[in-house]
Amino acid sequence: MQKIIRIGTRDSQLALWQANKVRKELEGLGYEAVLVPIKSTGDIVLDKPLYELGITGIFTKNLDIAMLNGDIDIAVHSLKDVPTALPEGIVQAAVLKRANYTDILVLKDTEEFFGQPNGVIATGSLRRKAQWLNRYPTHSVEDLRGNVNTRLEKLRTSETWNGAVFAAAGLERLGLRDKSAIPLTWMIPAPAQGAIMIAALENDTYVIDACEQLNHHETKVCVGIEREFLRLLEGGCTAPIGALAYVDDKTGEINFKGILLKRDGSKKITVTKTAKIGSHKFLAKDCADYVINRGGKELMQEDEGNDDSIAKVYSTKKLSELQKENLSSAIGIEDSDFIKIRFNRISPKVVKHSHENVAITSQNGVEAILNSFTKEELDFKNIYCVGRRTKKLIEKRIGKVTHVAKNALKLAEYISKQTDVKEITYFCSDVRLDVFPTYLQAHEIVVNEVEAYKTMLSPVKISDEFSGVLFYSPSGINSYLEVNSKDKTAFCIGETTAVEARKHFENVQVANLPSVDSVLELVNSHYAGEETSSN
Repeated sequence: MQKIIRIGTRDSQLALWQANKVRKELEGLGYEAVLVPIKSTGDIVLDKPLYELGITGIFTKNLDIAMLNGDIDIAVHSLKDVPTALPEGIVQAAVLKRANYTDILVLKDTEEFFGQPNGVIATGSLRRKAQWLNRYPTHSVEDLRGNVNTRLEKLRTSETWNGAVFAAAGLERLGLRDKSAIPLTWMIPAPAQGAIMIAALENDTYVIDACEQLNHHETKVCVGIEREFLRLLEGGCTAPIGALAYVDDKTGEINFKGILLKRDGSKKITVTKTAKIGSHKFLAKDCADYVINRGGKELMQEDEGNDDSIAKVYSTKKLSELQKENLSSAIGIEDSDFIKIRFNRISPKVVKHSHENVAITSQNGVEAILNSFTKEELDFKNIYCVGRRTKKLIEKRIGKVTHVAKNALKLAEYISKQTDVKEITYFCSDVRLDVFPTYLQAHEIVVNEVEAYKTMLSPVKISDEFSGVLFYSPSGINSYLEVNSKDKTAFCIGETTAVEARKHFENVQVANLPSVDSVLELVNSHYAGEETSSN
């Protein structure tokens, strides 16, 4: 039986139009597909400009989660809404042929306000706002959020706005473009504006093979250059950056133009450059370097504001610089390892015979096993684990994983339902929660615990300026509490950690996925909420 491809999409009218376009094109190739609408944070939080929310992938995050959870097979996005770094395990499967990439001004009344000093236009885009104020510095720009129909209605009922800026593609796809709308040909669009992208799981070859047939090569090349320019400038929706690459049909060259502005439009740096198709590998880098060398970094830093107003959080685990860059510029972070791990020497007799069933609930457990034995010495038939990162590490260095669960309790519940599992070997730390072995023993499954590593507490005293603390394990919480107070917000990597946190902290937040990146997104979302479709 042929697989039915489940298409995840936001539930706005425009997003559904785009998803239906993909569905029809897949069906035209002989594939069966259905739509699965899912709400995004960007659709729900409509009372703030996008740049104030500080969330990476605000319109794509919930679809990413649904895909990783196995609820959908592909996600359809406006490519300009997609972060330049996709979540681990998700890839760009196709980019459809680009539609109109220009911005347009929908007028409330007439064009007379252009020549007047007190014009008022509306947009939720920081890029559009900055470019408008750069061109019309005496005008004012007010925030406009919501889907296309909502924004058009807000413009219609406004008593002060002279017009609002929209992406031409969005209005044209819905048949809503007014004949009097003015193309803003001087405004450099968002990177990948007008392009539809399909995301899929990297290991789903059936779906990727299907989607690749929809790929439009010229669009893929051009939007790839634009997005690389954005990535190299390290900007997202918190920096006013525009980029456009297109192929000149006469010369066969790729023309590129980019812009970086100060948020109030008072300063800008622009770049233009061409390259032959096939010789465009460094086009984005050359243009980004040009902007940076002319003060681009300094210009962005001018908008970062006073450090005294920045929310500050502390991570109880060392983070990479790349991970820290996922945080909003409105949040400061410091980090150190509150937990030290020491691998035990596991007795050779433990692996002398094959093991029918093995449980490993952390990446430390995997490393501890491999510290004592080589892959060839291990004979594990069924491996059960917690967390997809642990699963990935196991399958890379030990062998196939039989089942992975989100937390230890879920794993225990699954194993207890397997009628052929009567006994299991559990590689764990000297400090661990009782939930996993206790649950299995209550269901008459013998648990043989092997202490593979020791968890040693290494607390650090932090100052009162930190309002939140990031936790990745119950033992990390215990380490923190040895020398620190409980008057912080606890951001937890998963429910097991949160159970321990709720015993001590009044405000406990739990990440959607058991990963460091998801914890950082949670922090972004939390602090955006404390402050007062992008097509």
